[in-house]
Amino acid sequence: MKTVILSSDAGFEHRLPPPHPENPARLRAVLDAFADTPTLASIERIEARRASREEIARVHVPAHVDLVFEGEPADHEAFHGFDFDTFMSRGSLEAALRGAGAAVQAVDLVMAGDTEAAFCATRPPGHHAERHRPMGFCLFNNIAIAALHALDAHGLSRVAIIDIDVHHGNGSQDVAEHEPRLVFGSLHESPLYPGSGHENETGLNGNVINVAVPAGTDGAVWRDRLAHDIIAPIEALQPEFILVSAGFDAHRADPLANVQLDEGDFAHAAALLADFSRRSASSRLVCCLEGGYELGALGRSAAAFVETLAAR
Repeated sequence: MKTVILSSDAGFEHRLPPPHPENPARLRAVLDAFADTPTLASIERIEARRASREEIARVHVPAHVDLVFEGEPADHEAFHGFDFDTFMSRGSLEAALRGAGAAVQAVDLVMAGDTEAAFCATRPPGHHAERHRPMGFCLFNNIAIAALHALDAHGLSRVAIIDIDVHHGNGSQDVAEHEPRLVFGSLHESPLYPGSGHENETGLNGNVINVAVPAGTDGAVWRDRLAHDIIAPIEALQPEFILVSAGFDAHRADPLANVQLDEGDFAHAAALLADFSRRSASSRLVCCLEGGYELGALGRSAAAFVETLAAR
């Protein structure tokens, strides 16, 4: 698939109180791994634009948007906390706007036919941010903002979000439960933060698919459940665009979870998702970086994932 990478140095300016696991070194690990992968050298890199208030407000209520726009501290050394693990520093707003903007921009590029696939290498992540509140390291829900943009700005009738982060994408599910044109599927470890994503959670419109795997799940089981329990039922709904919350924290080395994947499993996932998008969605695929907290594993996994997309 023709693939582009969207990113912004603004992602390095979003800081959290040390030793927070969601830190600027994560973005550096991903971009360095891309630079060190010869087959990715020719992939076009695009500077992420800012999202507008109007684009963000398709997902988040006005009070949430105001909270983030006004939450950045004036002091460069200060932090503003929304909960026990979600903070803003000086520079966080620009990073959050570029993260959401990258996802929207990627949708536009794919819909214009400029590329088939896009990977948004930005931070902070987004899939835990609900319509009403930031949480779980996330300020705006980048993937959901992109999905609503695809539906409203491009007139699509059904869009799918597939979440492969090891933590359940509660924020994306929250959006899907209020938007029948959206289908959401999540493959995640349970029990684990944020405690949601049980398999009996199917959404108000039956458009939510949750697949929970236990600690210790290996790559063979995980790949099988992605193919048969997430992709197959979503394909039956014939989505016109596929968005992926690409978290890499199901890697066996990750300190925040207990699923036993390696880089090859993420490459396999990319192949499944690329082929799915070709069959069902006219090769329309946008992926946004979510979690991954062991730097070496994160970089290698993200590079293997994007390398596979570009090779399909």
